[in-house]
Amino acid sequence: MRAVVIGTGPAGITAAETLRAQDPSGSVVALSTEPYPPYSPAAMADHFLTGRDETLYWKGDGVAERLGIEERREAVVGAIDVDNREVVLGDDERIPFEGLIIASGSRLHAPLEGADLAGVLDFKSMRMANGLIGRVKRGEARTALIVGNGFIGVELSLLLADLGVDVTIIGRRTWIMPRVLDRATSAVAEQGLAHRGVKLLLGVEADAFVGTPSVTGVRLQDGRVLEADLIVAATGVKPHIEFLGGSGIVAEWGVHVDDNLQTSVPGIYAAGDVAEARDWLTGERFVHAIFPNAVTQARVAASNLLGAKLTYEGAEAMNSLKHLGIPIVAMGTIDSPDDVLRWSSGQSLRSVYLRDGTIIAAQLAGDIRSAGVYRSLMLRRADVSCFGRGLVEPGFDIGNVVWDALAAR
Repeated sequence: MRAVVIGTGPAGITAAETLRAQDPSGSVVALSTEPYPPYSPAAMADHFLTGRDETLYWKGDGVAERLGIEERREAVVGAIDVDNREVVLGDDERIPFEGLIIASGSRLHAPLEGADLAGVLDFKSMRMANGLIGRVKRGEARTALIVGNGFIGVELSLLLADLGVDVTIIGRRTWIMPRVLDRATSAVAEQGLAHRGVKLLLGVEADAFVGTPSVTGVRLQDGRVLEADLIVAATGVKPHIEFLGGSGIVAEWGVHVDDNLQTSVPGIYAAGDVAEARDWLTGERFVHAIFPNAVTQARVAASNLLGAKLTYEGAEAMNSLKHLGIPIVAMGTIDSPDDVLRWSSGQSLRSVYLRDGTIIAAQLAGDIRSAGVYRSLMLRRADVSCFGRGLVEPGFDIGNVVWDALAAR
């Protein structure tokens, strides 16, 4: 099969690798908008802090040559011609395909006035991140304002603080990472940020990026204007689907896929940050934009493109903060629990959310050794009501205590 993969992030390069492994006589063209080898966005902070390339270029910087993939860098997709089975590039070059995998990832979503001003930075791509961190390392930036108190904003604030930048996070919600963390777990994370020197300006609405001709600051809704050397938008991400207009491929926030990860057009699949796949817990469409889900989806999509009949079982929301100094893991959805169990000691906190005796979410800070057990119980939809408060107390996950207790029921 002649296959084309749009994107070389974790989903894209995994899909290309799977296609080559399962169809050695076929061909794969992998398209990337950037000039870099396939890399893992989740490893960028570690790369810029330590200089290590191993985790960033996680498949090796010569992966395309090693696998026999035709890798096209700085190739911007303008459209997909479904009728003629061609990917149309921005320069009108056409690349024919028999099978297509859309793994185009996501981009910054900054619905603020002035977001298109020169100098508004983000940490979503290596191209932009190189420019941002380059300014810091050249001594051109001593202060930074990060608009957005979500995962990307927090990770970037820690990186910049470690590089000696005076960082302030501006967030409209009153606690950090509100889409991921509950207030109790967020409070632990906020202590960690304060310890690292990151300032938090929460419960404040950013109104616009301002400056002429380049951005110089952020205007708040109360009229204040804050200025800094670096102005960073970390207001969220949106799937890259701009090129799908007129293609007939159904997309809303992301690309709609079925349980085989096929789009509305036969022979065209999607995986990673661009795919609206089934949420394991709720059954609703959702974009689970994390590394493990992207890799799993890519393997399923590529296999199915070649004729397999694999079912994607769905994903659950899961995030971890690795650079805070206090490890934090959050999984599942905290919406509509009928019970919440908590245990805390010092900087360690466990919160388990229950519905009908099953775990629907868990958040751990400090001691995260139970994360794997909670996730396994959640995915199994195991009835854990027999444990009572012992579910969150120390020693819960020692040895086979958990599984022996469930087996005895």
